[in-house]
Amino acid sequence: MSDAPPVQVRVISSLNLVAPEAWDACANPPEAVYSPFLRHAFLLAMEESGSATAETGWLGQHLILESEAGEVIAVMPLYLKDHSQGEYIFDYGWADAFHRAGGNYYPKLLSAVPFTPASGRRLLVKPGPQQEVHTQQLLAAALTLLNKLDASSLHINFLPESDWEALGAQGFLQRTDQQFHWQNDGYPSFDAFLDAMASRKRKNLRKERAKALENGIEIEALTGAQLRDEHWDAFFHFYIDTGHRKWGTPYLTRDFFTRIQQTMADDTLLIMAKREGRYIAGALNFIGGDTLYGRNWGCIEDHPFLHFEVCYYQAIDFAIARGLARVEAGAQGTHKLARGYAPHRTYSSHFITHEGLRQAVGDYLESERQYVDNDMKVLSQHTPFKKPQESQDD
Repeated sequence: MSDAPPVQVRVISSLNLVAPEAWDACANPPEAVYSPFLRHAFLLAMEESGSATAETGWLGQHLILESEAGEVIAVMPLYLKDHSQGEYIFDYGWADAFHRAGGNYYPKLLSAVPFTPASGRRLLVKPGPQQEVHTQQLLAAALTLLNKLDASSLHINFLPESDWEALGAQGFLQRTDQQFHWQNDGYPSFDAFLDAMASRKRKNLRKERAKALENGIEIEALTGAQLRDEHWDAFFHFYIDTGHRKWGTPYLTRDFFTRIQQTMADDTLLIMAKREGRYIAGALNFIGGDTLYGRNWGCIEDHPFLHFEVCYYQAIDFAIARGLARVEAGAQGTHKLARGYAPHRTYSSHFITHEGLRQAVGDYLESERQYVDNDMKVLSQHTPFKKPQESQDD
């Protein structure tokens, strides 16, 4: 690092303090697979809508690295947090254990996309001959900030496996979990996808899709200029109603969806279900370079299999039509397995300053990784797809 070019480090509390084009040049350069969640517009919408702010426990501490000439060469979305809500990587047990031992787990530093369990780059460095050097400078700046703020730990959630491996080699604790993703094996149609399934599973899915659309239910897939305020009003009503019934206070404000419509309509897919002239359910998705990301679901009427149709089957239809490689359906849900979504490993890295807590968490994560591996092996044996013998007989 002694020969590294000098850089200036800035810590900003809001994305409005950096130019969108400068941030996006690091977050979504042409060489990288496009992520809607890393866009300046998405993260700024989280802040300015009141969804992820200091008041909600997400104090922006975003890192900006600039060259001597003032060019932004690396950025990192970073938050100082006084709780662990909205992260989908659960460390409540760590916080409780440290508290009982007399320590203060909060505040902590988190690099993640608020309320979004989608994997992607977190050390956002502009491509170039000094990219690796700038990556190390960005990481060093994050660790310096960790000490300056006297925070207990730095967490980097849902990052690529290659970055997870590199951080592990530098002393970060390594954690894994799993999600269920649908993989596009070049299917020309939904029926072609079904043909890859065992006969009984295929029949079950066809029955589910037919049952979901009984009672005169119609499906609309809306994106870009098709999206209007009436759609967002209806979806927000579903989101709030379902959120209150399932987990308490929903995270996102109505203004967040307005801002997304204004700045990211082409990255947005809203699947809406209508019955007797009114919307009754919907699912929000975001469109990446090679992935469709399922995010939020809500409904005001219960109908058999409608959740599966709106969230999973319609997403597959859209991904096939767009030639996308996969659908990431969000966190949890072993019920996705029977619908053609297979287990995929996710990765997070953790730097804990307290030696005793670091040792205890490290021991726990070693056994947790083994559990995740074993669980994925078991689940992978129960996918609905044909086994070799079934392929011959079907």
